Amino acid sequence: MSTLLETVASVFIFFSIVIVIVRLSGLRTFAKMSSFDFASTIAMGTVIASVVMNGGQSILKGAIAFGTIAFFQQVYAKLKLHYPTVQDVAENEPTLLMDGPEFLVENMRKTNVSRSEIIAKLREANVITMSQVRAVVLETTGDISVLHADDGTRLEEVLLEGVVR
Repeated sequence: MSTLLETVASVFIFFSIVIVIVRLSGLRTFAKMSSFDFASTIAMGTVIASVVMNGGQSILKGAIAFGTIAFFQQVYAKLKLHYPTVQDVAENEPTLLMDGPEFLVENMRKTNVSRSEIIAKLREANVITMSQVRAVVLETTGDISVLHADDGTRLEEVLLEGVVR
């Protein structure tokens, strides 16, 4: 019974600390905007799980680790914003996988994305004819974006800004 109460208390205390840290650092804390944000989110989840599931872990130690990850994520985001070189070095570039209905096989090879994975994403986006596809982009997060239209509308170039073609 004491283990149960200790677990419930540590969850309550630690999640209260997490809420405070997230409120201070902002919504980006759990956003998946880049590969670094994704890795930070996984690291934060690991810290939370370690504190909650391992009775021997200090809540204070977990809070410091969680806060340090959130702080580093904020510093990293500001560095990328003010110094584009940081982003160029540290982040993947979004890559065009389909240009209209045409599969870009070389880009697919470079990014290790298969035709079947793209087709699955087309289905998820409710594409019913290849003529609807304007572009398919592998984003910096690893997500695949499908840009499509039913009425023949042209894709505005700004939507492919920074995308490797």
